[in-house]
Amino acid sequence: MVRRRCAFEKTDGRLCGAPPGRESGLCFWHDPGKAEDLAEAQRLGGIRRKRERTIAAAYEFKGLASIEDIRRLLEIAATDALSLDLSIAKVRAVIAVAAAAAKLLETGELEERIAALEDATGSGRTGEPPDGGLLGG
Repeated sequence: MVRRRCAFEKTDGRLCGAPPGRESGLCFWHDPGKAEDLAEAQRLGGIRRKRERTIAAAYEFKGLASIEDIRRLLEIAATDALSLDLSIAKVRAVIAVAAAAAKLLETGELEERIAALEDATGSGRTGEPPDGGLLGG
């Protein structure tokens, strides 16, 4: 099956490659008929990114790249859930946060235990077996 691609030619001579719209051979980003829609999408994206930065700063939220980052998000979620009026939704939210926190604690504990075992056996995350390769592993 041949897939249609945007016919816009880049400065290096290659075609854009994005899927084209139904009415033209151009994608959303290159179709002149979609210029107003594109401008509005870019405006909304800028607003979202600004709001995201503001919220991240207000909550001291850095992302989800580490256990500490995830822990911080769960603390925020727990605080927000606990501040809700008593309802089934509040109970469900608190239970969900508690379950996620328990899983996070379990994961952190397992990570610590694995690190301790690796230290004790002399193997690390270098990929080298603890026997130095003597057993062919």
